[in-house]
Amino acid sequence: MPHNRKLSLSHKLTRMNVMVSGIGLLLACTAFMVFDVISFRQILVNNLSSQAQIVGANSVSALLFNDPDSARQTLAPLVDSPGMISATIYKPDGHPFATYSRRGDPQPPPLTPGFPRAMQTYSFQKNELILVRTILFHGKPVMMVRIRSDLHYITARFRRYFLIVLLVMIGSLLIAVLMSSAIRRALSDPLDRLAQAANIVAREKRYSIRAPRTGSGDELDNLIENFNEMLSQIEQNDAALREARDHLDKRVQERTAQLDTANKELEAFSYSVAHDLRAPIRKIAGFARIVVEDYGEQLNDEARSHLDKVQDGAQQMATLVEGLLSLARLGRQAVTRKSIALNAMVDEIIRGLSAENSERKIEWRISELGNVECDDALVNQIFVNLLSNALKYSRPREITIIEVGQMPDEKEQVFFVRDNGVGFDMKYADKLFGVFQRLHRTEEFEGTGIGLATVERIIRRHGGRIWVDAAPDQGATFFFTLGTQPAPAPIEIAPQPVETPA
Repeated sequence: MPHNRKLSLSHKLTRMNVMVSGIGLLLACTAFMVFDVISFRQILVNNLSSQAQIVGANSVSALLFNDPDSARQTLAPLVDSPGMISATIYKPDGHPFATYSRRGDPQPPPLTPGFPRAMQTYSFQKNELILVRTILFHGKPVMMVRIRSDLHYITARFRRYFLIVLLVMIGSLLIAVLMSSAIRRALSDPLDRLAQAANIVAREKRYSIRAPRTGSGDELDNLIENFNEMLSQIEQNDAALREARDHLDKRVQERTAQLDTANKELEAFSYSVAHDLRAPIRKIAGFARIVVEDYGEQLNDEARSHLDKVQDGAQQMATLVEGLLSLARLGRQAVTRKSIALNAMVDEIIRGLSAENSERKIEWRISELGNVECDDALVNQIFVNLLSNALKYSRPREITIIEVGQMPDEKEQVFFVRDNGVGFDMKYADKLFGVFQRLHRTEEFEGTGIGLATVERIIRRHGGRIWVDAAPDQGATFFFTLGTQPAPAPIEIAPQPVETPA
């Protein structure tokens, strides 16, 4: 069967026609032969029964007068019956009364005494038919006639029928092959040409090719016409797509040039901010400090308060400018991946943050983070910002608890930073990673609103994602990934609490 799948449609049609014709003829001839054999056997039984009746009727007087010779003369004409082997007349006691045998067989054996219940019995044995018929005289059984007949007529008849069936099947199969050739020219050849055209279109993308029509106006001709019309539409669409693609490539080049110009302008703006904007800010802060130091004794409390606010604003402006410059540089900085042991990186960051917050009681719970292919400096900035935020927003707690770990996931490594701080309402979570977006007032928690935007951009540069889960006064958990690198097998290591006494 797998071999048939590789044949062409014309060969499949030819095979199908030959198989259908052959199977139909074989079934019909077999049924005819079986019916003929059964009918012929029944005819043979009827013939032998008639002969037995005639022999018996002509032998009644011989039996009544006990004249076996007369009975044998009655049996003698059976020699002209074709296939006759032997015939025997039995007396009521079951002993032979008279016998005829074509082969000169010995005296047949006696039958069972008494007449059988059935008037006639017969049986087909190896190559012969044996029939026993009871003969009546004045309505009473007086004798039994047993006839044996050869079945070579049935065998010869069967052979003749088999030869006829074979010749009919051969002739029918030849006719089926000739008809299949005609069908192939009318049906399969156009389909083959249509399939060849479709293969060329699929393989070479040549939509200008057309399948030849048959001109018959039938369903197949309509199919080929529709196929050619479809190719025409595809050819037109392909030409339009090529034109649009060329136009799009041109637009992309123009937009790329515009983007390069915008990047250069942005770099120029960053340079201006770095040099022209920071200098006035330093002057404002410097002159405010000089006024306080040189003329502080001459100023009242309100003037001192105003000067302090000027210094704080200048410092906040300088911090904001530095954050913007860092965010702008991040977009141009290349990501260099290498294998980094995250636990060592996080431990170093924690030592620095613990030293800055030595007056607070902090409990660090750090799980095994494993190694990650990432940019060392950029990922370090992620943990610095997230851990600094965790410390800042958990400042109202008597004991600050910060957890760093890894979530079980079969597809990617998912890291998290969790704190027990003030948290926030999740309906504002979409604003969390925007520039200058803050969910708490500056009077409550300091900041510029650039830290989480920087974290989100670094993670996106690594091909990862970041999301958060929080609730008011119940802390916050930041989850993030660093690209589609396979996740390692989970390592069951209990978090190691580290306490920093106040």
